[in-house]
Amino acid sequence: VQLQAFGGGLVQAGGSLRLSCAASGRTFSSNIMGWFRRAPGKEREFLAAIRWSSGATYYADSVKGRFTISRGNAKNTAYLQMNSVKPEDTAVYYCAAPDHIIGWGKERLRNEYDYWGQGTQVTVSS
Repeated sequence: VQLQAFGGGLVQAGGSLRLSCAASGRTFSSNIMGWFRRAPGKEREFLAAIRWSSGATYYADSVKGRFTISRGNAKNTAYLQMNSVKPEDTAVYYCAAPDHIIGWGKERLRNEYDYWGQGTQVTVSS
């Protein structure tokens, strides 16, 4: 399975950006897709996740109300709509998926995800 994240770029504070993630390769059977980011000097942090079957979504407190995760019609595409961005949102953004069923309550755990996209840079100017 290969994941490719794209849509990053330079945006002014208060603006919006939409990231996309496409999965390809062998049959994509993951039950969830997540978005993470890594800012300079910091660890990779969870942002949002969505379950394919139910559409249930999960968010980190730092982005709740500003970012929205959604899925495409095909079970291999997910999006992260970023609104009201702040300079502290500057980071490399990654999409990720597991190769097993992630149980309830573990959606935010980085170690539960096995496949990672290459990352896309988001830079927010003040």
